[in-house]
Amino acid sequence: MTTGSVPESGLAAVSAALLAMSRHLEVRDVLQTIVASARELLDAEYAALGVPDDHGGFAQFVVDGVSDEQWKAIGPLPRQHGILAAMLQDATPQRLADVREDPRFEGWPRAHPELSDFIGLPVADGEEVLGALFLANKRCARPPAKPRGRCGFTEQDQALLGILAQHAAIALTNARLYERSRELTIAGERARLAHELHDAVSQKLFSLRLTAQAAAALVDRDPVRAQGELQQVADLAAEAADELRAAVVELRPAALDEDGLVATLRTQIQVLDRAHTAKVTFASQSVRALPAAQEEAVLRVAQEALHNALRHSGAAAVEVSLTRGGLGAVLRVEDDGQGFDPSAVRRAGRHLGLVSMRDRASGAGGSLTVESVPGKGTVIELEVPGG
Repeated sequence: MTTGSVPESGLAAVSAALLAMSRHLEVRDVLQTIVASARELLDAEYAALGVPDDHGGFAQFVVDGVSDEQWKAIGPLPRQHGILAAMLQDATPQRLADVREDPRFEGWPRAHPELSDFIGLPVADGEEVLGALFLANKRCARPPAKPRGRCGFTEQDQALLGILAQHAAIALTNARLYERSRELTIAGERARLAHELHDAVSQKLFSLRLTAQAAAALVDRDPVRAQGELQQVADLAAEAADELRAAVVELRPAALDEDGLVATLRTQIQVLDRAHTAKVTFASQSVRALPAAQEEAVLRVAQEALHNALRHSGAAAVEVSLTRGGLGAVLRVEDDGQGFDPSAVRRAGRHLGLVSMRDRASGAGGSLTVESVPGKGTVIELEVPGG
């Protein structure tokens, strides 16, 4: 066996880990499996995988070996600095006897666990670095006189971690390809919406013109009928205005980068409240910034749920709330409309956007619940993680 190669027992363990990954479809599930497998295979106390964003932080940060309570106490996601920055920017493996003694070490939050021996590899697709996979605190039998943190990761450990890093790269590349495909689908959907808008508003304006002509012809002969026709003109004009305003909301690019999720949701809901007869309200509480993928999922699910409530349910009131849920957020859209039987909707093949919402929730590592009873309104709730 050459230096740095993977021993047969290690190959069997890696094989088992990769088979477990193949059972997961969602990228976050795959990354979580990779991190957990890496920690187990290399017998380390802590493992993590970070996927950087374009703002000096991380779009996703998956950990293993840290409890939920510890993670909450640590606080916000880390920034791209120190050893993490070296792996991301230089695309170089890092194997350190004690990370705290490295000149690039910049410390960590008070609640962060103490790390000593450290190994980290960039997750790369060709020359493009997609993330960083790293572990700390190798477990081993230490003599009483030997200080903690001197076990050290080996070249064999690095070879094992390299295989897992390659599969993390595959998962992230597939996720990016899926996102690109979805963007193209959204672009096609926007074109379809513009076409439908043109047809719908054109038909309403045509009807408006004919009704106005009829009213003008009846003014002298039958004022009562003319009054009825004029009322219809007003109704048609209001419907056309509703179509236009709602379409503006759906076609307008979301200003998430500039305004943030809460402000973007509030603005769009204010527009919908003005455009529809139903009362549409929004409340938010203690919501921290989320990774871009999660924020977009929340916004799109909110838009779809609002569209259903305002176009199909006959609701008089729609309440939207966004609250903090652990490290992530919980979106709730509740209406007092006619409701529906979710099982009957599935059997009839009419999904009311539920499939799209579930896909978006799943793609962001979240979960979607739908509660509805005929005559008793609908509640749609989305929970997404914070990293």
